[in-house]
Amino acid sequence: MTNSVAFPRSIILQTLVISSTLSVLLAKTGAEDTLRQAVCPSFSCGHLQDIKHPFRLGGDPPGCGLQEYELVCSDSQAIIHIDTGRYLVTNISYSDSVFWVVDASLDNSTICPIPQRNQRPYIYGLQSANTILLYPDSGQWAAFVSCSRMIKNNAIYRPVACRSTNTSFVYVLTTVLSYWSKHVEPSRGYLPMTPLGSWHPRPNGFASYDYEDVVKFMRTGFAVRFPVYFAPWTYSRIINRCLNDSMSNFHEKMSSSNILNQTLAIVGIDMHFLRCVNDHSYQTKLFWAAVVMVSAISIVKFIIVFAILSRLVFAPLSVLTFLAYKYWLTKISVDAVERFLQMQLALGPTRYAYTDITAITSHFKEKLGQGGYGSVYKGVLPGDVHVAIKMLVSSMSNGEEFISEVSSIGSIHHVNVVRLVGFCSEEMRRALVYEYMPHGSLEKYIFSPEKSFSWDKLNQIALGIARGIDYLHRGCDMQILHFDIKPHNILLDSDFTPKIADFGLAKLYPRDNSFLPVSAARGTVGYIAPEMVSRSFGAISSKSDVYSFGMLLLEMAGGLRNVDPRASRSQTYYPAWVYNQLCRQEVGEISEAVGIHQVERKLCVVALWCIQMKPDERPAMSEVIDMLEAGIDGLEMPPEPFFCGDEYAPAADSSVLSEISSFSE
Repeated sequence: MTNSVAFPRSIILQTLVISSTLSVLLAKTGAEDTLRQAVCPSFSCGHLQDIKHPFRLGGDPPGCGLQEYELVCSDSQAIIHIDTGRYLVTNISYSDSVFWVVDASLDNSTICPIPQRNQRPYIYGLQSANTILLYPDSGQWAAFVSCSRMIKNNAIYRPVACRSTNTSFVYVLTTVLSYWSKHVEPSRGYLPMTPLGSWHPRPNGFASYDYEDVVKFMRTGFAVRFPVYFAPWTYSRIINRCLNDSMSNFHEKMSSSNILNQTLAIVGIDMHFLRCVNDHSYQTKLFWAAVVMVSAISIVKFIIVFAILSRLVFAPLSVLTFLAYKYWLTKISVDAVERFLQMQLALGPTRYAYTDITAITSHFKEKLGQGGYGSVYKGVLPGDVHVAIKMLVSSMSNGEEFISEVSSIGSIHHVNVVRLVGFCSEEMRRALVYEYMPHGSLEKYIFSPEKSFSWDKLNQIALGIARGIDYLHRGCDMQILHFDIKPHNILLDSDFTPKIADFGLAKLYPRDNSFLPVSAARGTVGYIAPEMVSRSFGAISSKSDVYSFGMLLLEMAGGLRNVDPRASRSQTYYPAWVYNQLCRQEVGEISEAVGIHQVERKLCVVALWCIQMKPDERPAMSEVIDMLEAGIDGLEMPPEPFFCGDEYAPAADSSVLSEISSFSE
């Protein structure tokens, strides 16, 4: 039988062993200190009396003290090894958990002493089993450096004259900067570093200590904390030692051909590890940390085994369930679109296959634009008929926009509404085929500094847009509300005839329906009617498109955007500024030299009527057409909207020419 046979059994056995171990050790911990005191009495070494754990002598039993804290008694002195050096233990304070040591190589007879060993701060590791980690209680260190040149004008460098020569200059640094070599002058070599005890800075700073002061501190010694649990990084040493010991024991038993020994090896590795930690750690919290760690590892092993076994059943089942659910959702969406298209076959435009779309666009060779809906490509139908094909992105392929577009303009034939030539729907790939508009959108003309249109042409374009919107509102069997009238959605043919496009947000309603249910705000910021945002302004109706048209008309007249993302918050609201300019001309505050064109003034007045805050105060599109066809003399100034108060008055003086008259005639 292989090792894998015994492995599943070990999961249950390890859980039982850990539970039993926890119960036994809970009772053991309370008596641990009492037992240690009985077996390991205190002792004396040199001039030190009543020495106890973690210190020990060479002949003490293995369970008494820690091997790293073994003392050597010689000539009435207690000696301990730290790293590779010998240190004299001068005092032990169990209340403060520190003991004081002095480098044995430093005695009063030594002339010009410097440390013989480099004691760097915060060394994370022990050199051998017979040495302890240097973790001094002092926060101050002295670093000796050797430089090839004399250092001047740097107070932290205190010369060591007795060690310096004509070619080598020795200095001692006693500030906190001595920790980091990046603060040391160039052309230097590091000599040993040592901690300092009884450190009390003078009023004028650390740099006032000379080499003689440092020698006094060195001969006084420094404090080292004990036991090992005060230096958390020594935990890793005990853990590593016990892990290696446990693994060696594990491999030894697993090499046996006896199945019982192999099973005991798998189960007993945790027990062996915990016993080792308990034997080498005086501090019980390290042992309990090991217990928690072993328990956590056992739980993780159980989870891993369970996950591996579950993967054979649950993972494939979950994947199949997810794929079936996705297919069901896709099929519902596709079926809904297909049912709709079957009804449109006799009425609407041509249906193309996706291969036809690829051929018409020459494999999507010429791209006309990109938007949130997808990409637009230029194509050519048989007979050299140019078309624009909008490929809907996959995120919008749930069919809602596609159905809205086809149902809105699929059967509409009006000179001011873009014609839908055809469509494509194959599973999740959908496209809309429109007549091609060679001059693109109105947006690039009205905001262009070239100012291509005369005022009469602008008036004709405005009339065309108004007639197209009025046809959508009154000329079809169902009332069509566009909800996204803006310059970008007005296309221009070869004769600059405007055509309303992009019916992705449009909705169809009965013509006699006074209340239009809309679940969320639709449109573009700067063109959305107030009632689309809050019903407190009124009900949603065809007047919502009138508001958007009014904003469009203002932009056509002034060549400025109603909402400019680059403008500062303090900039005057553009429609309010237009209203104030017209009012000032009415009362004669603006000179005739400003020269606002009559058509320009008419477009602005009509626009201000269209953007009244309450829908009931706006004209219908048929009334807008009448106003645009009439002259300026018959138009009255609209009421002052609430956004046109004094706080919106522009900062410019009256000598500035009207920005409204920026178009050339």
